[in-house]
Amino acid sequence: MISKTEIRHEYADVFEIDANLDRLVRRIELLNYVNPQNIEKEKHRFFASKYTEEPQFRYPKLRFDPYKLHRLFFSQRLERIEDDGIRKLYQDTIYYYSNMIQCIESIGDKRKFHYNSLRVYGTPTEKDVQNAKFILHFKNAPASVDMEKTLGAEEAKIYFEDFARQYDFPLNIKFSTHIAADAMVSNATQSLLIKKNAKFSKNQILTLTNHEIGVHLVTTFNGLLQPLKIFSNGLPNNVETQEGLAVFSEYMCGALSLKRLKELAYRVLASDSLIKGYSFSDTFDLIHNQYKLNRDDAFSITLRAHRGGGFTKDRLYLSGLRKIYNRYRKEVSMDNLLTGKVSLDYEDAIKELYNVGLARKITYRNNAYDRCLNRDKTLDFILKNLK
Repeated sequence: MISKTEIRHEYADVFEIDANLDRLVRRIELLNYVNPQNIEKEKHRFFASKYTEEPQFRYPKLRFDPYKLHRLFFSQRLERIEDDGIRKLYQDTIYYYSNMIQCIESIGDKRKFHYNSLRVYGTPTEKDVQNAKFILHFKNAPASVDMEKTLGAEEAKIYFEDFARQYDFPLNIKFSTHIAADAMVSNATQSLLIKKNAKFSKNQILTLTNHEIGVHLVTTFNGLLQPLKIFSNGLPNNVETQEGLAVFSEYMCGALSLKRLKELAYRVLASDSLIKGYSFSDTFDLIHNQYKLNRDDAFSITLRAHRGGGFTKDRLYLSGLRKIYNRYRKEVSMDNLLTGKVSLDYEDAIKELYNVGLARKITYRNNAYDRCLNRDKTLDFILKNLK
Protein backbone atom coordinates (compact mmCIF):
# COMPACT_ATOMS: atom_id res chain seq x y z
CA MET A 1 0.00 0.00 0.00
CA ILE A 2 1.36 3.40 -1.02
CA SER A 3 1.85 5.84 1.88
CA LYS A 4 0.41 9.37 1.96
CA THR A 5 3.96 10.74 1.68
CA GLU A 6 4.64 8.70 -1.46
CA ILE A 7 1.33 9.81 -3.01
CA ARG A 8 2.15 13.47 -2.31
CA HIS A 9 5.57 13.01 -3.90
CA GLU A 10 4.22 11.22 -6.98
CA TYR A 11 1.47 13.78 -7.52
CA ALA A 12 3.37 16.86 -6.32
CA ASP A 13 2.31 18.92 -9.35
CA VAL A 14 -1.38 18.08 -8.74
CA PHE A 15 -1.15 19.14 -5.10
CA GLU A 16 0.64 22.39 -6.03
CA ILE A 17 -1.95 23.38 -8.63
CA ASP A 18 -4.78 22.28 -6.33
CA ALA A 19 -3.44 24.51 -3.54
CA ASN A 20 -3.05 27.45 -5.94
CA LEU A 21 -6.65 27.11 -7.08
CA ASP A 22 -7.83 26.85 -3.48
CA ARG A 23 -6.34 30.25 -2.67
CA LEU A 24 -8.05 31.78 -5.70
CA VAL A 25 -11.48 30.14 -5.41
CA ARG A 26 -12.12 31.38 -1.89
CA ARG A 27 -12.86 34.84 -3.30
CA ILE A 28 -15.64 33.87 -5.68
CA GLU A 29 -18.64 32.33 -3.91
CA LEU A 30 -21.34 33.51 -6.29
CA LEU A 31 -24.23 33.47 -3.81
CA ASN A 32 -22.40 36.03 -1.66
CA TYR A 33 -22.79 38.51 -4.52
CA VAL A 34 -26.00 37.61 -6.35
CA ASN A 35 -28.42 37.98 -3.41
CA PRO A 36 -29.79 41.56 -3.32
CA GLN A 37 -29.22 43.73 -0.25
CA ASN A 38 -32.61 45.46 -0.36
CA ILE A 39 -35.07 42.61 -0.91
CA GLU A 40 -37.71 43.63 1.66
CA LYS A 41 -37.78 47.27 0.59
CA GLU A 42 -38.21 46.41 -3.10
CA LYS A 43 -40.79 43.73 -2.29
CA HIS A 44 -42.89 46.31 -0.45
CA ARG A 45 -42.52 48.79 -3.34
CA PHE A 46 -43.45 46.12 -5.91
CA PHE A 47 -46.59 45.13 -4.01
CA ALA A 48 -47.56 48.78 -3.45
CA SER A 49 -47.35 49.39 -7.22
CA LYS A 50 -49.86 46.56 -7.84
CA TYR A 51 -47.04 44.46 -9.33
CA THR A 52 -46.15 46.92 -12.08
CA GLU A 53 -42.91 48.69 -11.01
CA GLU A 54 -39.80 46.63 -11.66
CA PRO A 55 -37.72 46.14 -8.48
CA GLN A 56 -34.39 47.95 -8.41
CA PHE A 57 -32.09 45.63 -6.53
CA ARG A 58 -28.73 46.56 -5.02
CA TYR A 59 -25.86 44.07 -4.83
CA PRO A 60 -22.63 43.81 -2.78
CA LYS A 61 -19.51 45.37 -4.27
CA LEU A 62 -16.80 43.10 -5.65
CA ARG A 63 -13.95 42.35 -3.27
CA PHE A 64 -11.55 41.16 -5.98
CA ASP A 65 -10.16 42.18 -9.37
CA PRO A 66 -11.89 39.95 -11.97
CA TYR A 67 -9.25 40.42 -14.67
CA LYS A 68 -6.37 39.65 -12.31
CA LEU A 69 -8.18 36.57 -11.01
CA HIS A 70 -8.81 35.29 -14.56
CA ARG A 71 -5.13 35.69 -15.33
CA LEU A 72 -4.08 33.79 -12.21
CA PHE A 73 -6.44 30.90 -13.00
CA PHE A 74 -5.13 30.49 -16.54
CA SER A 75 -1.50 30.82 -15.47
CA GLN A 76 -1.63 27.37 -13.86
CA ARG A 77 0.78 24.99 -15.62
CA LEU A 78 -1.60 22.09 -16.15
CA GLU A 79 0.76 20.47 -18.67
CA ARG A 80 2.84 19.36 -15.66
CA ILE A 81 0.08 16.94 -14.63
CA GLU A 82 0.96 13.69 -16.39
CA ASP A 83 -2.30 11.82 -15.82
CA ASP A 84 -4.65 12.74 -18.70
CA GLY A 85 -7.85 12.25 -16.68
CA ILE A 86 -6.69 14.36 -13.73
CA ARG A 87 -5.35 17.08 -16.05
CA LYS A 88 -8.71 17.20 -17.88
CA LEU A 89 -10.56 17.45 -14.55
CA TYR A 90 -8.50 20.49 -13.50
CA GLN A 91 -8.79 22.06 -16.94
CA ASP A 92 -12.59 21.78 -16.85
CA THR A 93 -12.60 23.13 -13.30
CA ILE A 94 -10.61 26.22 -14.28
CA TYR A 95 -13.03 26.95 -17.13
CA TYR A 96 -15.92 26.49 -14.68
CA TYR A 97 -14.43 28.93 -12.15
CA SER A 98 -13.64 31.38 -14.95
CA ASN A 99 -17.29 31.37 -16.01
CA MET A 100 -18.24 31.93 -12.38
CA ILE A 101 -16.03 35.04 -12.25
CA GLN A 102 -17.73 36.39 -15.37
CA CYS A 103 -21.09 35.83 -13.68
CA ILE A 104 -20.04 37.77 -10.60
CA GLU A 105 -18.51 40.71 -12.46
CA SER A 106 -21.67 41.16 -14.57
CA ILE A 107 -24.23 41.06 -11.72
CA GLY A 108 -26.80 43.79 -12.27
CA ASP A 109 -26.15 43.96 -16.02
CA LYS A 110 -29.25 42.10 -17.18
CA ARG A 111 -28.08 41.01 -20.61
CA LYS A 112 -24.50 40.08 -19.70
CA PHE A 113 -25.32 38.37 -16.44
CA HIS A 114 -28.11 36.28 -17.93
CA TYR A 115 -25.87 34.90 -20.68
CA ASN A 116 -23.03 34.26 -18.24
CA SER A 117 -25.51 32.46 -15.98
CA LEU A 118 -26.52 30.24 -18.90
CA ARG A 119 -22.89 29.20 -19.39
CA VAL A 120 -22.68 28.04 -15.76
CA TYR A 121 -26.16 26.65 -15.12
CA GLY A 122 -27.75 26.16 -18.53
CA THR A 123 -31.42 26.65 -19.33
CA PRO A 124 -34.46 24.39 -18.79
CA THR A 125 -34.93 21.82 -21.53
CA GLU A 126 -38.30 21.12 -23.06
CA LYS A 127 -38.45 17.95 -20.93
CA ASP A 128 -37.79 20.02 -17.80
CA VAL A 129 -40.69 22.32 -18.66
CA GLN A 130 -42.96 19.35 -19.41
CA ASN A 131 -42.01 17.75 -16.08
CA ALA A 132 -42.80 21.00 -14.26
CA LYS A 133 -46.23 21.29 -15.86
CA PHE A 134 -46.91 17.60 -15.16
CA ILE A 135 -46.27 18.19 -11.45
CA LEU A 136 -48.47 21.29 -11.32
CA HIS A 137 -51.60 19.53 -12.50
CA PHE A 138 -51.79 17.45 -9.28
CA LYS A 139 -53.95 18.83 -6.46
CA ASN A 140 -52.38 19.65 -3.11
CA ALA A 141 -53.55 17.74 -0.07
CA PRO A 142 -55.29 19.79 2.67
CA ALA A 143 -52.74 21.73 4.70
CA SER A 144 -51.75 20.05 7.97
CA VAL A 145 -50.77 21.68 11.24
CA ASP A 146 -47.11 20.91 10.44
CA MET A 147 -47.37 23.24 7.43
CA GLU A 148 -48.33 26.33 9.49
CA LYS A 149 -45.53 28.88 9.75
CA THR A 150 -45.46 29.59 13.47
CA LEU A 151 -41.74 29.37 14.29
CA GLY A 152 -39.36 32.33 14.24
CA ALA A 153 -35.69 32.34 13.25
CA GLU A 154 -34.47 31.89 16.85
CA GLU A 155 -36.73 28.85 17.31
CA ALA A 156 -35.55 27.44 13.97
CA LYS A 157 -31.95 27.82 15.18
CA ILE A 158 -32.70 25.50 18.13
CA TYR A 159 -34.10 22.84 15.77
CA PHE A 160 -31.04 23.10 13.51
CA GLU A 161 -28.68 22.75 16.48
CA ASP A 162 -30.58 19.73 17.80
CA PHE A 163 -30.53 18.02 14.37
CA ALA A 164 -26.80 18.65 13.91
CA ARG A 165 -25.92 16.72 17.09
CA GLN A 166 -26.07 13.48 15.10
CA TYR A 167 -22.92 14.68 13.28
CA ASP A 168 -19.68 15.66 14.99
CA PHE A 169 -18.82 18.59 12.77
CA PRO A 170 -19.26 22.16 14.10
CA LEU A 171 -22.50 23.99 13.29
CA ASN A 172 -21.89 27.70 12.85
CA ILE A 173 -25.25 29.51 12.51
CA LYS A 174 -25.56 33.14 11.43
CA PHE A 175 -28.63 35.31 10.85
CA SER A 176 -28.90 37.33 7.64
CA THR A 177 -31.27 39.77 5.96
CA HIS A 178 -29.55 39.47 2.58
CA ILE A 179 -30.43 35.97 1.40
CA ALA A 180 -33.21 34.94 -0.99
CA ALA A 181 -33.84 31.58 0.72
CA ASP A 182 -35.12 31.15 4.30
CA ALA A 183 -31.93 29.22 5.08
CA MET A 184 -28.80 28.30 3.13
CA VAL A 185 -25.27 27.01 3.61
CA SER A 186 -22.24 29.19 2.91
CA ASN A 187 -19.58 26.76 1.74
CA ALA A 188 -16.80 29.33 2.04
CA THR A 189 -17.41 29.96 5.76
CA GLN A 190 -18.89 26.52 6.60
CA SER A 191 -21.88 28.38 8.03
CA LEU A 192 -25.64 27.91 8.02
CA LEU A 193 -27.38 31.21 7.28
CA ILE A 194 -30.95 31.79 8.50
CA LYS A 195 -33.08 34.65 7.20
CA LYS A 196 -33.62 36.86 10.24
CA ASN A 197 -37.27 37.79 9.64
CA ALA A 198 -38.44 34.42 8.25
CA LYS A 199 -41.22 32.27 9.69
CA PHE A 200 -40.96 28.47 9.55
CA SER A 201 -43.33 25.52 9.75
CA LYS A 202 -42.34 22.23 11.41
CA ASN A 203 -42.36 20.55 8.00
CA GLN A 204 -40.11 23.27 6.60
CA ILE A 205 -37.67 22.79 9.48
CA LEU A 206 -37.55 19.05 8.78
CA THR A 207 -37.01 19.85 5.12
CA LEU A 208 -34.24 22.38 5.73
CA THR A 209 -32.35 20.34 8.31
CA ASN A 210 -32.14 17.34 6.00
CA HIS A 211 -31.41 19.50 2.93
CA GLU A 212 -28.93 22.02 4.33
CA ILE A 213 -27.22 20.03 7.10
CA GLY A 214 -27.83 16.46 5.89
CA VAL A 215 -26.37 17.17 2.44
CA HIS A 216 -24.85 20.61 1.97
CA LEU A 217 -22.89 20.65 5.24
CA VAL A 218 -22.14 16.92 5.00
CA THR A 219 -20.53 17.45 1.58
CA THR A 220 -18.81 20.62 2.81
CA PHE A 221 -17.07 18.80 5.67
CA ASN A 222 -16.43 15.61 3.68
CA GLY A 223 -14.79 17.78 1.04
CA LEU A 224 -12.59 19.52 3.61
CA LEU A 225 -11.30 16.14 4.79
CA GLN A 226 -10.19 15.08 1.29
CA PRO A 227 -6.49 15.32 0.30
CA LEU A 228 -7.37 17.65 -2.61
CA LYS A 229 -9.10 21.01 -2.10
CA ILE A 230 -10.99 20.61 -5.38
CA PHE A 231 -13.51 18.45 -3.47
CA SER A 232 -14.51 21.27 -1.12
CA ASN A 233 -14.27 24.09 -3.67
CA GLY A 234 -16.45 22.28 -6.18
CA LEU A 235 -16.16 20.29 -9.38
CA PRO A 236 -17.75 21.63 -12.60
CA ASN A 237 -21.54 21.34 -12.81
CA ASN A 238 -21.82 20.26 -9.18
CA VAL A 239 -24.99 22.24 -8.42
CA GLU A 240 -27.44 19.88 -10.14
CA THR A 241 -26.01 16.87 -8.30
CA GLN A 242 -25.76 18.60 -4.93
CA GLU A 243 -29.28 20.03 -5.04
CA GLY A 244 -30.60 16.70 -6.33
CA LEU A 245 -29.02 14.94 -3.35
CA ALA A 246 -30.41 17.57 -0.99
CA VAL A 247 -34.02 17.35 -2.23
CA PHE A 248 -33.72 13.55 -2.30
CA SER A 249 -32.76 13.76 1.38
CA GLU A 250 -36.07 15.60 1.98
CA TYR A 251 -37.86 12.73 0.23
CA MET A 252 -36.10 9.99 2.20
CA CYS A 253 -36.79 11.59 5.61
CA GLY A 254 -40.49 11.95 4.75
CA ALA A 255 -40.50 15.76 4.60
CA LEU A 256 -40.95 16.21 0.84
CA SER A 257 -44.48 17.29 0.03
CA LEU A 258 -46.34 17.91 -3.21
CA LYS A 259 -46.34 21.61 -2.28
CA ARG A 260 -42.53 21.56 -2.10
CA LEU A 261 -42.29 19.61 -5.38
CA LYS A 262 -44.52 22.23 -7.00
CA GLU A 263 -42.16 24.92 -5.72
CA LEU A 264 -39.35 23.26 -7.69
CA ALA A 265 -41.66 23.13 -10.73
CA TYR A 266 -42.44 26.85 -10.43
CA ARG A 267 -38.69 27.52 -10.34
CA VAL A 268 -38.27 25.71 -13.65
CA LEU A 269 -41.04 27.79 -15.25
CA ALA A 270 -39.57 30.99 -13.80
CA SER A 271 -36.14 30.09 -15.24
CA ASP A 272 -37.76 29.25 -18.57
CA SER A 273 -39.47 32.66 -18.61
CA LEU A 274 -36.03 34.31 -18.75
CA ILE A 275 -35.34 32.75 -22.14
CA LYS A 276 -38.68 34.09 -23.34
CA GLY A 277 -37.60 37.61 -22.35
CA TYR A 278 -40.04 38.03 -19.48
CA SER A 279 -39.56 40.97 -17.12
CA PHE A 280 -39.78 40.56 -13.34
CA SER A 281 -43.45 41.63 -13.49
CA ASP A 282 -44.16 39.18 -16.32
CA THR A 283 -42.69 36.22 -14.43
CA PHE A 284 -44.54 37.21 -11.27
CA ASP A 285 -47.78 37.42 -13.27
CA LEU A 286 -47.15 33.94 -14.69
CA ILE A 287 -46.59 32.38 -11.27
CA HIS A 288 -49.11 34.41 -9.23
CA ASN A 289 -52.00 35.11 -11.58
CA GLN A 290 -51.84 32.25 -14.08
CA TYR A 291 -50.71 29.47 -11.73
CA LYS A 292 -52.42 30.95 -8.65
CA LEU A 293 -49.51 30.77 -6.24
CA ASN A 294 -49.84 33.20 -3.31
CA ARG A 295 -48.06 36.50 -3.85
CA ASP A 296 -45.32 36.10 -1.22
CA ASP A 297 -44.17 32.73 -2.56
CA ALA A 298 -44.58 33.97 -6.15
CA PHE A 299 -42.37 36.97 -5.34
CA SER A 300 -39.71 34.71 -3.78
CA ILE A 301 -39.60 32.40 -6.83
CA THR A 302 -39.53 35.36 -9.23
CA LEU A 303 -36.76 37.02 -7.21
CA ARG A 304 -34.64 33.87 -7.27
CA ALA A 305 -34.92 33.70 -11.07
CA HIS A 306 -34.38 37.41 -11.79
CA ARG A 307 -31.69 38.25 -9.21
CA GLY A 308 -28.47 39.48 -10.74
CA GLY A 309 -30.20 40.00 -14.09
CA GLY A 310 -31.43 36.46 -14.82
CA PHE A 311 -30.19 33.51 -12.73
CA THR A 312 -31.00 30.00 -14.00
CA LYS A 313 -29.52 27.98 -11.09
CA ASP A 314 -32.98 27.10 -9.74
CA ARG A 315 -33.90 25.06 -12.79
CA LEU A 316 -31.42 22.37 -11.64
CA TYR A 317 -33.22 21.25 -8.47
CA LEU A 318 -35.91 19.28 -10.29
CA SER A 319 -33.62 17.68 -12.88
CA GLY A 320 -31.13 16.87 -10.12
CA LEU A 321 -33.83 15.18 -8.05
CA ARG A 322 -34.94 13.14 -11.07
CA LYS A 323 -31.38 11.87 -11.66
CA ILE A 324 -30.72 11.03 -8.01
CA TYR A 325 -34.12 9.34 -7.58
CA ASN A 326 -33.44 7.16 -10.66
CA ARG A 327 -30.04 6.25 -9.18
CA TYR A 328 -31.78 5.26 -5.94
CA ARG A 329 -34.23 3.03 -7.82
CA LYS A 330 -31.24 1.25 -9.38
CA GLU A 331 -29.84 0.77 -5.85
CA VAL A 332 -26.58 2.57 -6.63
CA SER A 333 -24.70 3.95 -3.60
CA MET A 334 -24.65 7.71 -3.06
CA ASP A 335 -21.30 7.68 -1.23
CA ASN A 336 -19.17 8.87 -4.16
CA LEU A 337 -21.51 11.85 -4.56
CA LEU A 338 -21.11 12.80 -0.89
CA THR A 339 -17.31 13.01 -1.20
CA GLY A 340 -17.55 16.80 -1.52
CA LYS A 341 -19.05 19.33 -3.92
CA VAL A 342 -18.93 16.82 -6.76
CA SER A 343 -20.95 16.05 -9.87
CA LEU A 344 -22.46 12.97 -11.46
CA ASP A 345 -20.72 14.07 -14.67
CA TYR A 346 -17.34 13.41 -13.05
CA GLU A 347 -18.03 10.22 -11.12
CA ASP A 348 -15.53 8.27 -13.24
CA ALA A 349 -12.87 10.87 -12.40
CA ILE A 350 -13.73 10.56 -8.70
CA LYS A 351 -13.34 6.78 -8.89
CA GLU A 352 -9.94 7.23 -10.53
CA LEU A 353 -8.86 9.60 -7.74
CA TYR A 354 -9.87 6.91 -5.23
CA ASN A 355 -7.88 4.30 -7.15
CA VAL A 356 -4.65 6.31 -7.07
CA GLY A 357 -5.03 7.41 -3.43
CA LEU A 358 -6.06 11.02 -4.09
CA ALA A 359 -9.48 10.55 -2.50
CA ARG A 360 -10.58 8.96 0.77
CA LYS A 361 -13.75 7.24 1.89
CA ILE A 362 -16.31 9.67 3.25
CA THR A 363 -16.38 10.47 6.95
CA TYR A 364 -19.98 11.69 7.11
CA ARG A 365 -23.03 10.04 5.54
CA ASN A 366 -26.56 11.29 5.13
CA ASN A 367 -28.55 9.42 7.78
CA ALA A 368 -31.85 9.91 5.90
CA TYR A 369 -30.52 7.71 3.09
CA ASP A 370 -30.51 4.66 5.38
CA ARG A 371 -34.28 4.19 5.31
CA CYS A 372 -37.07 5.66 3.18
CA LEU A 373 -39.73 7.31 5.36
CA ASN A 374 -41.79 8.69 2.47
CA ARG A 375 -45.38 7.43 2.60
CA ASP A 376 -46.85 9.65 -0.10
CA LYS A 377 -47.78 7.42 -3.06
CA THR A 378 -48.53 10.46 -5.23
CA LEU A 379 -44.92 11.62 -4.88
CA ASP A 380 -43.64 8.19 -5.89
CA PHE A 381 -45.94 8.17 -8.90
CA ILE A 382 -44.72 11.61 -9.98
CA LEU A 383 -41.02 10.87 -9.49
CA LYS A 384 -41.25 7.56 -11.34
CA ASN A 385 -42.90 9.27 -14.32
CA LEU A 386 -40.62 12.30 -14.76
CA LYS A 387 -39.03 12.23 -18.21
